[in-house]
Amino acid sequence: MSHAEAVLCLASASPRRRELLAALGVPVRVRPCDVDETPRSDEAPDAYVLRLARDKARAAAKLSTLPTLGSDTAVVLDDAVLGKPRDAEHAAAMLAALAGREHRVLTAVAVDGPEGMLSACVATRVALREIAPEEIAAYWRTGEPAGKAGGYAIQGLASAFVSEIHGSYSAVVGLPLYETAAMLRRQGVALWHGALP
Repeated sequence: MSHAEAVLCLASASPRRRELLAALGVPVRVRPCDVDETPRSDEAPDAYVLRLARDKARAAAKLSTLPTLGSDTAVVLDDAVLGKPRDAEHAAAMLAALAGREHRVLTAVAVDGPEGMLSACVATRVALREIAPEEIAAYWRTGEPAGKAGGYAIQGLASAFVSEIHGSYSAVVGLPLYETAAMLRRQGVALWHGALP
């Protein structure tokens, strides 16, 4: 896919988002954009991820003539946004809190292009089984939880912890493909190299 000419600017360094867009046949130019990710006071989790996705798409639009895509994912437990773990202790506390319960994963996607700013927020419910402290410690040592919202990656080793999922799997990985494909087509971005009408 790297040899194909980019048709979309991706405002993210996430390899998972790049892979998901490749599944739609959309070659991208990667332009990670730093935006202030500090939550505002009394900002609801869905409003928070939508704001960040739009801010990223807007920031990338200043660097590219292509349509731009920004996205953000948050793991939400009891209306509290769990960020990325600071260290092993923080990761262990997050996974212990998530274990044996259901939580929400919110992923917002925004596409800035000829039709203006299009955006959506997708909520997926995920339940994790009980996880023993020694499993949590072993999982941290794999290196996978570092830099992951909520301290786990559903597409990786943590798939063994997931007992149920209700909603979009791809959104939990990092990009809701159904909604993303619809927005890209509205912005004139061809999927699968224009194989579809």
